[in-house]
Amino acid sequence: MAKDKPVALVTGAGQGIGRGISLELAKNEFDIAGVDIVFKPENKQEGIFEVKERVEELESVFLPLQGDISSMKDHEKILKLTLDRFGKIDVLVNNAGVAPEKRLDILETTPESYDRLLSINARGPFFLTQKIAKQMVKQLQKNPGTNPCIIFISSISAVVSSPARAEYCISKAALSQAARVFADRLSEYGINVYEVRPGIIQTEMTAPVQEKYDKLINEGLVPQKRWGFPEDVGKAVAALARGDFEYSTGLIIEVSGGMNIRHL
Repeated sequence: MAKDKPVALVTGAGQGIGRGISLELAKNEFDIAGVDIVFKPENKQEGIFEVKERVEELESVFLPLQGDISSMKDHEKILKLTLDRFGKIDVLVNNAGVAPEKRLDILETTPESYDRLLSINARGPFFLTQKIAKQMVKQLQKNPGTNPCIIFISSISAVVSSPARAEYCISKAALSQAARVFADRLSEYGINVYEVRPGIIQTEMTAPVQEKYDKLINEGLVPQKRWGFPEDVGKAVAALARGDFEYSTGLIIEVSGGMNIRHL
């Protein structure tokens, strides 16, 4: 039965890093509620229903959910439908996020772009986490032996400057701090909170700047001299979700091929 397996709620599950996370969790015997704003049941070649097919091949349940992470109303729907199907949420993976529609120098950044990125990348995950954390506390009151956790997918942009997309950097820095504050607050309940900080990952989001990053990687920007892949991030998430770092709430894992190494 689905309820016998741990259940992970993954936002932005239809492509890129969210897809990689969903598949790695399924390999680790998690059932998954996957949220995406694009919802096309007829399309099984790409998007959330393609992910559903792949997860089910791994013998896990995948519940596809349509939702806009910036919408408080959708948070309520996501929680209700997940509980209706599985009865619990053991892991929340805050992965959904967007890049600027147009890269602009910080001196030209528009209020509209700033508000859009902060709403989706920071405000939405903050309030979704608040809602899911309360549900996790209720679950622990009924079943104290469980160990739910929350994982924020941020970015090296939380600590690395990119003046051509300042609003993205600021939104990811806000998400990083949200992870820290929730880790502090929820520690009394035994709910661990982690941050996974991807580097340059080959996804639809980075496709428009592939040539630029190919050159930078070849020139040594990434010590391991390759792109990261969604499954690299997924493996880190799976390790956290399994409980491999039980005594490390607030932990930041950077999945960047060594970009965190300062060197001359």
